[in-house]
Amino acid sequence: MKKIIEKAETFLHFGGIKKDIAFLVLGGLSLIVSLFDLIPLPFDAAWVAILLCGAPIILEAVIGLVTAFDIKADVLVSLALIASVCIGEDFAAGEVAFIMQLGALLEDLTVAKARAGIEKLVHLTPQTARVLRDGTEKILPAEQVEIGDVIRVLPGEAVPVDGVILSGQTSVNQAVMTGESLPMDKTVGDEVSSGTVNQFGAFEMQAIRVGEDSSIQRMIRLVQSADAGKAKIVRLADRWATWIVIIALSAAGLTWAITGEIIRAVTILVVFCPCSLVLATPTAIMAAIGNATKHGFLVREGDALERLATVTKITFDKTGTLTCGTPEVTAVKSASSYTEEEVYAFAAAAEQLSEHPLGKAVIRCYGKQPAACENFQMRLGEGVLAVVAGKTVKAGNRKLLQGVAIPPEITAETDGALNEGSAVIYIAVNDMLAGYLILSDTVRKESKDMIAALDRLGVQPVLLTGDNPNAAEAIAGKLNIREVHANCLPEDKLNQIDAYQKNGQAVCMIGDGINDAPALKKANVGIAMGGVGSDIAVDAADIALVDDEIRELPHLLSLSQRMMTTIKVNLTFSMGLNFLAIVLAMTGLLGPVVGALVHNAGSVLVILHSALLLRWKKK
Repeated sequence: MKKIIEKAETFLHFGGIKKDIAFLVLGGLSLIVSLFDLIPLPFDAAWVAILLCGAPIILEAVIGLVTAFDIKADVLVSLALIASVCIGEDFAAGEVAFIMQLGALLEDLTVAKARAGIEKLVHLTPQTARVLRDGTEKILPAEQVEIGDVIRVLPGEAVPVDGVILSGQTSVNQAVMTGESLPMDKTVGDEVSSGTVNQFGAFEMQAIRVGEDSSIQRMIRLVQSADAGKAKIVRLADRWATWIVIIALSAAGLTWAITGEIIRAVTILVVFCPCSLVLATPTAIMAAIGNATKHGFLVREGDALERLATVTKITFDKTGTLTCGTPEVTAVKSASSYTEEEVYAFAAAAEQLSEHPLGKAVIRCYGKQPAACENFQMRLGEGVLAVVAGKTVKAGNRKLLQGVAIPPEITAETDGALNEGSAVIYIAVNDMLAGYLILSDTVRKESKDMIAALDRLGVQPVLLTGDNPNAAEAIAGKLNIREVHANCLPEDKLNQIDAYQKNGQAVCMIGDGINDAPALKKANVGIAMGGVGSDIAVDAADIALVDDEIRELPHLLSLSQRMMTTIKVNLTFSMGLNFLAIVLAMTGLLGPVVGALVHNAGSVLVILHSALLLRWKKK
């Protein structure tokens, strides 16, 4: 039933746009016929435009007034239409109705284009899956796949659910999830996300996240929550529209009373319609949201971009945000006659059966098939033991190496690494220290350039992390972050943001974990790492960075500032044009027909100005 409703809504939406276009074409032709008298007709052709384009406006105004006493632009437009008809200015009435509908259509098309890239996600959801059960392949609806099911994906097919590859090698197009144009090579043990496309090579995978928990469904939920109608600037424009209606009616009444010329009063009503004020602002917001989507951001609330434009500090969590969030072997040191390559090979051979995250990291980073091992033992909290090529190899911490001599200089070096937040795996061969491995959470390669770009924008980066001070300072030093707060519990991060806000500073928080959720909610703008972030963090944030490419963050800030500039220009231009036109109308220099053309042409211009945000990128 849900799918039927969604299809019906889609049909009606596009059907409505097609109907509007048909009405506009007929209305425009009728105005041309009326203006140039091209075809002799027994009736005034302008009435076709009045009925086709004007009747819906009047109907909407009446419904708004009756149901909610909602005074918006439609009320003033309706009054201008009716007044123009009453004094015999049929062409002016038809022109007002036609250009108002043209402006509304431009807004619809702009919004549709802005959301087009997002709405495609709904249609990219895989419908079926090749599930292997009881030794046979069954094609089932994707929603019936269960966690643990083994699924076969053929070349050219979309991955139906999130999973881990069990067999086979392939290349996956992840553009739908990350925007990355180049495919990513995948092999056994790699994760694949639903909605991504298998380029070549069949593979089998095990489902780990299905249904509403899958990556594509999670992105769709984020997209559906985006709503420009929540923006404060839109509510402000609506409030102004009410006052403009009152001012326009007062000005028209006074002009009629003083001059005695009703045509001047009607012209005032025509030129003072606040359509540009009401239409252009939400269009700018939706265009900016569309631009942000192309750069990997899903904006959940329209006013998030408005708030982001005022931010003076950006607070970062460290792990998974500025760093990759997974341990990597960053150094291999020899402390004996063995070479560093041999020490690494002993470590990989001993750790190949380990279930510990550090052991798995060693195997992943080694990148080659390790030598066979025998008599594997895992000692909880210490490390592993194994026999490799006839030699007893120990890989673990100092507890595991009790009785093995460790020189003081080695102890000093490894203690320094531990103090900076790294992990150390000592390698002993036949109870003699062979060397050690250092594993660290590596800084994202784009983090340093991103921080430098924020500095150029005048936004101060701050590091809020639960790591120890040495580790925090080490990362901050690499990235040139001058303000650091370490050993932060969730409440510490929240309190630090609250302190900034009490000092009058607008704060943006960027994080990825459950522990960041309170700070994300407290900040003026919360941005969650949508790819690696937890569901709770994403739900607490205003914006999700779906591909975790934080290098795009400066673009988002620049875009928010550009959006606010666009809105202010639109408001200033539309209000200035209205007041200029009303003065000309009062003096009789502007008639209803020309007044309608000038005013509504201004509306079209500000809408087109907003649409420029769709492709905007700071040079």
